Amino acid sequence: MLTFTTGLIDAVSFLGLGQVFTANMTGNVVFLGFGLAGADGLPVVAPIVSLCAFLAGAGIGGVLAARLADHHPVHVARTLAIEVALLLVAAVWCLVVDVRDSELSAYVAIALLALAMGVRNATVRKLAVPDLTTTVLSLTLTGLAADSRLAGGSGRGTARRGAAVLAMGLGALAGALLLEVDIVLPLLAAALLALATWLVYVPAARRANRGPEAAGPRAVR
Repeated sequence: MLTFTTGLIDAVSFLGLGQVFTANMTGNVVFLGFGLAGADGLPVVAPIVSLCAFLAGAGIGGVLAARLADHHPVHVARTLAIEVALLLVAAVWCLVVDVRDSELSAYVAIALLALAMGVRNATVRKLAVPDLTTTVLSLTLTGLAADSRLAGGSGRGTARRGAAVLAMGLGALAGALLLEVDIVLPLLAAALLALATWLVYVPAARRANRGPEAAGPRAVR
């Protein structure tokens, strides 16, 4: 679900806020280099804003990870709460303000989205699920091909990797289609999906954490 939201969010930023990514920082670094070289139509300020906001968000996520390393459900819950809040603020901002490329209104929206993605990325990095970063797919695609049976591998993880690629692609498709109606719609969809992830995952993680404790008395009896 979170990988799907990445497609939604980057569709908004790239197609609606002026050729900039707020989740895929590799693309921003490349675009910034092109823009500084004077490539026609490529921005310079927007990638810088996105990179700075993303780094700030990753710093916040790092603080959360350090303080809540032993409290996994709380860690994920707070991360998702921050992401939902920032996405909703971005949606409201785009609703009440006339957002235009290369203007302050767009830079505010870019900063909000990149900040949210930075916090999430730091948390996902701490979770360390192999080949599932929720925001980039280079390593996922590499593993998908290199470990495939066709390449002599075991094929292990193919379903998870394939699902991640499909989720981001479908998210980008959905974001582009919703963007044709209104920029607020994909932002609201991303916020609702992040909220749904919170409501589904966090209670399950809490039950899993209580599992060994709950099993103790029953085992004794």
